[in-house]
Amino acid sequence: RRSPPRFLLQGECNGCGKCCEEPTIQVGRITWYLRSARWAFCAWQRVVNGFELVGADRHARALTFRCTHFDPATRLCDSYDTRPGMCRDYPLALLGQPWPELFAECSHSVVARNAPGLREALAQTDLTPEARARLEEKLLLVDRPPRP
Repeated sequence: RRSPPRFLLQGECNGCGKCCEEPTIQVGRITWYLRSARWAFCAWQRVVNGFELVGADRHARALTFRCTHFDPATRLCDSYDTRPGMCRDYPLALLGQPWPELFAECSHSVVARNAPGLREALAQTDLTPEARARLEEKLLLVDRPPRP
């Protein structure tokens, strides 16, 4: 049985399209280091999802793509009803990561599932209010106001 994600997703999609502009996929070691596996992975992404490779982040072992179904002028997907799972599941899929990060433009926010208890524990410390507020933000213990 899987344990629930450590984070909760809040807010509604504002349609900014940032997640569609350059989908990024973290890959395993074999895919990253074995050229033939990386080639096959990118070919599959191109044929099945319409993702064209545009960059790579060595530190994160992630590949960044340009989606051929995303129209930058209208900021819409021309294949919305049949979009890939990673597109359908964004940003929910990020909640299982150790430290989910959303695009700055995204109107969703991520809050730690145990935020109330952690905020209460921090209130018992001798931190200054400013230091406590910074720590609460870094630990994803506060709701971010929704973005339009």
